[in-house]
Amino acid sequence: METAMSSLKAHSRTLYDTDYLQWIETTVKKLQSHDYANVDWENLIEEIADMGRSERRSLKSNLIVILVHLFKWQFQPENRSGSWEGSIIEHRRRVKEDLDDSPSLKSYLENVFIECYAQVVKQAKAETGLSVESFPVRCPYQLAEVTNDEFLPQ
Repeated sequence: METAMSSLKAHSRTLYDTDYLQWIETTVKKLQSHDYANVDWENLIEEIADMGRSERRSLKSNLIVILVHLFKWQFQPENRSGSWEGSIIEHRRRVKEDLDDSPSLKSYLENVFIECYAQVVKQAKAETGLSVESFPVRCPYQLAEVTNDEFLPQ
């Protein structure tokens, strides 16, 4: 019996590596039928952990896009466009949906807000052609403003 279980586990790992969607579907069926002995636990645990990391990366990425576009809006008013405002609206929506789906991400967002500022300045410099010195040393916006649908800096 142990050989059969080892063979099934090896098949699951191979399936995980060769056909991810089929691996997911097979894993779901095993969990639904309470066939816990044959679940590919190692990869399942890894996938669940990756989901959390992915959610945090997505939230941080959306925050950076909002901040870069707010900078462009504030520091290049002559170039303001509907696409900048549209991007701000879209990424605020994504942040709001992430927080609605996972309220525990709010504390992560608060922590990463200050952390990501150096990346924001670097990207804003690249996108605007302005010098790094053109931007404030500290973020001029509060997190509540950045996520507020009505806020656009002047």
